Amino acid sequence: MSANIHIQVEDFDVTEEIDALTREQPEGTGAVATFTGYVRGDNGLAALTLEHYPGMTEREIARIAAEAGKRWPLSGVTIIHRVGRLKVGERIVLVAVASSHRAAAFAACEFLMDFLKTRAPFWKQEERGGGAQWVEAKSSDDAAAERWRKS
Repeated sequence: MSANIHIQVEDFDVTEEIDALTREQPEGTGAVATFTGYVRGDNGLAALTLEHYPGMTEREIARIAAEAGKRWPLSGVTIIHRVGRLKVGERIVLVAVASSHRAAAFAACEFLMDFLKTRAPFWKQEERGGGAQWVEAKSSDDAAAERWRKS
């Protein structure tokens, strides 16, 4: 399984990334599932700033991708996560998974997002009218990831 992992400030083009992923895949690839996340403007959010430790973040995401590759027959994975200051409506993350079958692609895509939310070392700061505040981990994200430990 090939895994392309990028942590970057720049925006990305979803279509270009899917094209790149499928160009590299064997003829047996029958499905690509994707997730694109955007910065939501909930509760007066103006912007979100993400920080990470270069090298450490990529290694942890590679471990998560490898774990997905052990669980499902994947031919390729692309994960792009943006860092820096992002405004409401901007793309923040892309997960694209290629597999021979849709069920594996869907499940792996969801698994990767659940573990990106809980295991990838990113720190988020929200900007609202009253200033900036670091975001605490959410128990709902932990619960979503926990279900994969049981399966």
